[in-house]
Amino acid sequence: MHPSPYVVSDVMTQTVVAVGRDASFKDIVRLMEQWKVSALPVLAGEGRVVGVVSEADLLPKEEFRDSDPDRFTQLQRLGDLAKAGALTAGELMTSPAVTVHAGAPLAEAARIMAQRKVKRLPVVGETGLLEGLVSRADLLKVFLRPDDEIADEVRREIVSSVFRTSPEPLSVRVVDGRVTLTGTVRDTSLVPVAARLIRAVEGVVDVECHLTGPTRE
Repeated sequence: MHPSPYVVSDVMTQTVVAVGRDASFKDIVRLMEQWKVSALPVLAGEGRVVGVVSEADLLPKEEFRDSDPDRFTQLQRLGDLAKAGALTAGELMTSPAVTVHAGAPLAEAARIMAQRKVKRLPVVGETGLLEGLVSRADLLKVFLRPDDEIADEVRREIVSSVFRTSPEPLSVRVVDGRVTLTGTVRDTSLVPVAARLIRAVEGVVDVECHLTGPTRE
């Protein structure tokens, strides 16, 4: 059996707006507004991602613009105060950048986003250069797969392998990403295995297995 072919490069946005270390504060704000994005990768050299500057990195300048924080606040928020006085992307960015490889499975990208509490990830190639950007919305694109495409994959990659000796062809029905498997199988102990494999298919929302063993006379 072969895993679903979807990797990060299949769903990422290839047109990415990025800035260099020397980009000014106002240039960053201007680009975010122009392109309707909330974060920009920061590049060095020929396109190596060295950091990410986000709206959260910019906000301290407004928050502390006309305030004089007390000693306690200064100690608690040294990083934010430093960013309040920052003028360039290199000073503002969060570094090192949290990235994902173009060939990584979508589950890996989702796991990184959840663990690092970020909404998007710069996508890098084997040499570490920027290739795109993947967001939470991009990862959800797999749930737009047509039902018949999912059904074909379930039949081809899972049913034909797990239930090779079934006494009769099994019915695979997919509606809105919900897979229903019906029929008779020789070994019902394989049903949980099949269900687990089907849940791993990109675009599957739920699985129901109505599979029974052969009738004994």
